[in-house]
This record gives sequence, structure tokens and C-alpha cells, in this order.
Amino acid sequence: MASIISTTLSKWLSSPSRNITIAIIPVLLALYRVSKKPTRPLKVSKTGERVLILGASSGVGRTMAKQYSARGARVCVVGRRETLLLEVQSECRNAQDAAGSRSEDIIAIPADFTDVDDVINIRSVLQAEWGGLDTLVVAAGVSALQPLMAVAGVEATRDNQLKDATKEGIQHTINVAAAATRGNYVGPLLAAITFIPLLSNTSKAPAVVLVNSVASIIPAPTRTLYASTKASSLVLYQALSIEHPDITFTFFMPATIEGDFRASAVDSGPVRELDPNKHGLKREDVARRGIQAADNGEKAVFMPITMRYAHILYWIWPALIERVAKKKYNFGV
Repeated sequence: MASIISTTLSKWLSSPSRNITIAIIPVLLALYRVSKKPTRPLKVSKTGERVLILGASSGVGRTMAKQYSARGARVCVVGRRETLLLEVQSECRNAQDAAGSRSEDIIAIPADFTDVDDVINIRSVLQAEWGGLDTLVVAAGVSALQPLMAVAGVEATRDNQLKDATKEGIQHTINVAAAATRGNYVGPLLAAITFIPLLSNTSKAPAVVLVNSVASIIPAPTRTLYASTKASSLVLYQALSIEHPDITFTFFMPATIEGDFRASAVDSGPVRELDPNKHGLKREDVARRGIQAADNGEKAVFMPITMRYAHILYWIWPALIERVAKKKYNFGV
């Protein structure tokens, strides 16, 4: 009987019309979630909301800190570079002044979110200063920009022949992969272990926002290490959302964003794609959408929305998405 069911299901799933039907289901569910009236602001006031942002010294994290501050939230900004953090703290206070919602609760903590002692110290500060936490934003991470074989020092020749990677090249790739894993997986893992109990025990409507990337669900050339390590943290938090149903998890997956995120690359070499400062999403728009998603209790958020359909289309017509990805990243040998 089991074999009959398996065979029948396999045939049904392999039918093109069935694939299209299945693809529509996530769209309908997304529309349903958007239509639901958000309840979180009724439990956690926007003014006074206790927000921790990991990776707040630059990029989307920095912009989210200013936007949260402008509406009167208590914000703790965390990053490795103290000078930049002090700038962010000042910007957050200025944003509160401009909005007429001044609060003294803008905390800046220089820390490495992949270091256990540093993260425990952050938790201790929040317990002492705020007595808990409402919202955790994980916006920290590192980039990696090269094809895997290029990291190993192996380049294709004109006749498309690959030379063997040297021992040094292999070891270098392992070191780069370890750095990417530490920044994009170990850090989010450590944050989850440290702050989930605090969120669950002290907030009426706890929320976690993982600022991830569309690269974690739609494969792209030159993003091998970056995409795979971001995908690992995505699945980690997806599983955690099942294990901790009292916490609302938002998986935020934007496309290329303007800024200098590529300066954090753990590998080296040429950047093949178009200038993100000319063609990328605007940081202010991305930050605003992330905050909105947390307020509304949205689960999976794509930006732009077309990426949701591209993700679905990848499983129906992978060759098309792969062709578009090659063009976007100017990839070819």
C-alpha cells in the first residue's frame, strides 16, 4: 500500500499542472497573512519597545536602529566598531529629538556577536537596564563574493579545463569557509541560545527578525559560500520558530541592498555584479519593511515581492532562474 501511495503521489507531483497549483498555495497564504490585522502593537507599545539590534554599526541594522528610535523605542545597538557605534547612538538620539519622542534608553555595546562572553555581557546589560527584551534583530553577518574554485585559486582556462587545487588553495578555502560560517551561522546560533529565554520570559509578544538574503533560497554564481552559510542560519531560525511558538519569527530576505556590505567579504577578488549603490534596494526602504514585518508578525518576507515568485519558479523552471542569475552576476567561463 505504501508503495502505491508513493508512486501515485510522485506522478501527481511530477505533473506540470500540479506544480503550478502547488506554486499558487504559498501566494494565497501570503495574501491571507497580509490581510490579517496585526495584534502585536496592542501587546507591545511602539513607544518603549525594547529592541536589540546585532550588527547596528552599518547597513540595514544601523538604519533600523534610527527608525526604531524615531518612534520612541528603547534601542540597544551592538557592533564590533566602537567609534561607529557611538555615531549610531548619537544618530538614534537625534532621530528621537526630531520625532519628539526622546528617551535616554539608547544603549551602545561594542561586542562581537560570535563571542560567548560578549553576548552574555549584552544579556546582562539588558536585564539590568530594561528588565528584559521585546524584539531581537539579527542583522550582522559577512559577505563572500567569489566562485568556490576561484577562492581555491583554480581558474578555468579558455578550453574550460580546471587545474587541480593546491594544498594551500584548499586550506585557504577551508579558512574562508570557516570565517563565513562563523559570521553567518555561529553568530545567529549564539544569539538564539542567549536571547530566546530572555525574550520568552520577559515580553508579552516577543519577536525575532533575521535579516537574511534572497541568496539563501535562490542559488547564484559567485555566492557559493555566502549563500550556503546564510541558508544554514535561515533553516536554523525556521526550525526554532517551530520549537518556540510563543515567539514570532520573521525571516527577512531582501535582494541586493545599496551600501558597502561587500567590504566585509571574507574572500577577495573582483566583484562581478552591477554597482549596488546604483541598482540596489534603498536601506531606508529595507529597514522600514523589516520593522513593519515584525509589527505585523509576518513569517517569510521577500523584497522585492517578485523574489517570492522567483523562488517558486526556481523549482518549476530552474534553467530560467539560473540563466537570469548568470546575467545578474556577469558569470561565465
